[in-house]
Amino acid sequence: MTSITVGLGARAYEVEIGENLVEAAGRKIAPLLKRARVAVVSDTNVWGLHGARLSAALAGSGIEAHPIVLPPGEQTKSFEGLATLSDRLLELGLDRGDLIVAFGGGVIGDLAGFAAAIYKRGIDFVQIPTTLLAQVDSSVGGKTAIDTARGKNLIGAFHQPRLVLADLDLLDTLADREMRAGYAEVIKYGLLGDFAFFEWLEANGAAVLGREPKALSHAVTRSVQMKAEIVAEDETEQGRRALLNLGHTFAHALEAETGYGEDLLHGEAVGAGMALALRFSAARNLCSSQDAHRAETVIAAAGLATTLVQIPGHPFAVERLIAHMAQDKKAEDGRLTFILARKLGGAFVAKDVDAAAVRSFLVAEGARS
Repeated sequence: MTSITVGLGARAYEVEIGENLVEAAGRKIAPLLKRARVAVVSDTNVWGLHGARLSAALAGSGIEAHPIVLPPGEQTKSFEGLATLSDRLLELGLDRGDLIVAFGGGVIGDLAGFAAAIYKRGIDFVQIPTTLLAQVDSSVGGKTAIDTARGKNLIGAFHQPRLVLADLDLLDTLADREMRAGYAEVIKYGLLGDFAFFEWLEANGAAVLGREPKALSHAVTRSVQMKAEIVAEDETEQGRRALLNLGHTFAHALEAETGYGEDLLHGEAVGAGMALALRFSAARNLCSSQDAHRAETVIAAAGLATTLVQIPGHPFAVERLIAHMAQDKKAEDGRLTFILARKLGGAFVAKDVDAAAVRSFLVAEGARS
């Protein structure tokens, strides 16, 4: 097992990465409790596969677990889903000394974390992420949110977990499509700031996607190390942490246009968004076309879309995409902000990007003018 500290002073916490961590969950969570009682938020897919394991682990440490099992999918991460979850928490009578366990992928982690942030003005929570995407990205760093019709993650809070248990065994049952979607976030870390890791992924991507234990462990560990370092430096995304949004401005616009449904998973959108961001960088002479092509090759090799044409719903209306980008959390005073690249491993925050340049680029990429 590897343990990585997210260094936030008195609010520091550990991200533990390894095998059989679900079985160890009871003894690891018990020291965090004022009374031996937790609410476990999950979805029907995860709970059906792994709920008995977690229930047994908690019971083995004398912890009374109350499961709240929600429908799977991005649509659950909504005002309606938040209302349902909040009502269930109130029904259970949780108080501010209790704790929520988020047991699922990014949707459950974001929703349960946001509920924890606002329930009686804040209670503790623990993340047990069950997807590759959640293990390498969304479970670490305290970003919690829900989606709205106007955009993704626009209503939320920074609320750090007390502990993250990334059990690699949980990925054995993950669908191949979900593995590919999560792998997009792994590629992101190589593109934004660790070129050596990017080169390692070029050589070992198939092993990671094939769940080869050593390769998978290294990919998750290195991703979390980078995320933890960035979060410790810039918890509330005032500077460097914004780099973690590489590809996300394009991605969130595409997700909004496809309705946050099964047609386009978040990681799939990020993969396409990163390819678009690198090509846009090349079009603005910020990086070489060779670098953009190399990034696109790694993304495509993972079975991910790299162009608008490959995404369900094509052709997209360029003005609708631009409108979604204007609602992005990184936008300021109506100005578009993108994470672009000067080289592979050399991402930077580009503020006040010319909307006309983005519009022309998207039309050239196949969007409808």
